[in-house]
Amino acid sequence: MSAPQRPLDGILVLDLGHIYQAPYCAFLMAMAGATVIKIEPPNGEPLRRRAAVAGGSVPQAMLNSNKQGLSIDLKNPKGREIFLRLVDRADVLIENFSPGAMDRLGLGHEALLKRNPRLIYAAGSGYGQTGPDRDRLAMDLTVQAAVGMMHTTGFPDGPPTKAGPTVCDFLGGTHLYGAVMTALFARERTGKGTFVEVAMQDAAYSTLASAIGMHFGGERGKAPPRTGNSHAGLAMAPYNVYRASDGWIAIIVVTEGHWDRLLRAMGQEALIGDERFRSNADRVKHMAEVDGLVTAWTSRHTRAELEELTRQHGVPAAPVRTLEEVLEDPGMHERGMLRWVDHPEVGRVVLPSTPLRLEGAPPPDFAPSPFLNQHEAEVLGGMLGIEEAEREALRAAGALGPRFSGL
Repeated sequence: MSAPQRPLDGILVLDLGHIYQAPYCAFLMAMAGATVIKIEPPNGEPLRRRAAVAGGSVPQAMLNSNKQGLSIDLKNPKGREIFLRLVDRADVLIENFSPGAMDRLGLGHEALLKRNPRLIYAAGSGYGQTGPDRDRLAMDLTVQAAVGMMHTTGFPDGPPTKAGPTVCDFLGGTHLYGAVMTALFARERTGKGTFVEVAMQDAAYSTLASAIGMHFGGERGKAPPRTGNSHAGLAMAPYNVYRASDGWIAIIVVTEGHWDRLLRAMGQEALIGDERFRSNADRVKHMAEVDGLVTAWTSRHTRAELEELTRQHGVPAAPVRTLEEVLEDPGMHERGMLRWVDHPEVGRVVLPSTPLRLEGAPPPDFAPSPFLNQHEAEVLGGMLGIEEAEREALRAAGALGPRFSGL
């Protein structure tokens, strides 16, 4: 009996991505079984260069597991020719250079689709390939600012605040993966490749749904206030992060049943049916009183005690955990999402798998992220038949990156 196939077995992906957005899209494809060749310039992509900072190369290890490493200078004519030979075989190309950068090299989507009509060319960017902001420099921080995310984050008496995680890059990468998979599905019907693109700003916009609802539901022309840890639309109560005796816990009440169960967990059964708190609309009117009532209870208990009580009573809640606690999360380790790895470049670290689960598909094997140009022999020798002597001549001509010397 043959081993079950992974969903993307047989798909060849050229990953020209840097930092987070495009590499995460390609990471998801690699974890689904695609053969992903990470193509970097001779000095490596920018994320690799962060290794000079303590812990800086861990994101590189996180996002490039199960990929093959190849270093080509696309600005070198001989390097471009090698790249084009790979394009001839590829199913997908992913990049997140500044819009127009690949066109200036003669390697834009129109040129590559003429050469390989079945290619899916996927481009990630900050603000899109068209429009007045096309050439605006984009990083996660600046996109958070531009899309309105920072304006809605923070407390009313404080400045606009960025989200701690790198949300726009990864929203962009996830949506780019969706675009690639949609295009691959369409190719099954038409036999034709296409160009797809995702702007980080576009991908992040819908996260503002609650704040946008508040904007249209409030006084037009008046910016909704920053709401701290309360609901962005100030439309739910309780909905906040409450102090525990040893930290914080997030509690949200969605239904009236949740509210009644929370009151029982708090030992406040006498307040069930109280007209001040009977409905969500009533509780929103008395939000400060509700938050005070909940805080008086949570502050007397530890996070663990509160987690146990809210679980027992069926109340949506979770302790605010430290990063160390998340890295040790038993559920994520049991499900295979997280694993401890002795990585040849960064040491013993926790690395993620894919959050995508497909019934019947085997879980992905794990191969550590490649060193710069680690798989030159496998890709150029094995796939394109370029002998070692010819590769050394190409290296001498500046077309290839440094020779990988082994682990």
